[in-house]
Amino acid sequence: MKKYDLYSKGDPAKNFSPLPNEVFYLDLSYGAIAIYGYLMHIEDRKTFQSYASYNTIGRAVKMSANTVRKYVLELEDKHLIRTESTTVVTRDGRKRNGTLRYHIRPIREAVDHYHERQLCQLELDVERQKAQARLSRLCAAQEPPLSAGHPTTPPTVERGVSGLCGPVCKVGGLSDFQNGQVNRGVEKSAG
Repeated sequence: MKKYDLYSKGDPAKNFSPLPNEVFYLDLSYGAIAIYGYLMHIEDRKTFQSYASYNTIGRAVKMSANTVRKYVLELEDKHLIRTESTTVVTRDGRKRNGTLRYHIRPIREAVDHYHERQLCQLELDVERQKAQARLSRLCAAQEPPLSAGHPTTPPTVERGVSGLCGPVCKVGGLSDFQNGQVNRGVEKSAG
């Protein structure tokens, strides 16, 4: 039998590893996709589990063990896999750490988790914009009006704390902060 005949006969599903299309829409790095593909390749199709050390995975995808660990953590964070520690009992009865057991999670869970994170990030961005607008209005109301010759700029984060809250806080000035003296409602002595 020729080598190329291996893939043309028999069940084609035995010779290929399925990779869900959704993996490419979850903002995964290239290394995480490579490791996920390898884990899908070595998994037991009945239990959805696979066993491999970081070194074994690293040799297969041409990465160091530390890099593999980083991408495995990324896959766990994205809810694509779940890892479980295993132990091995040696011949002399001592217990040792084994390789990790990888559980491939259903892709639907990962997609749902991704969408939940996107919604939370959107809510945080909206709240941040609302707070920025409130702060701009508050600072604009507290700042004294400038003369006609000076351009006005709205308060921004780049202007720093003194630019945003100087007039609002009613603190003596920046030099008081630099000297470590802050007016906390107590009058400074004149001597």
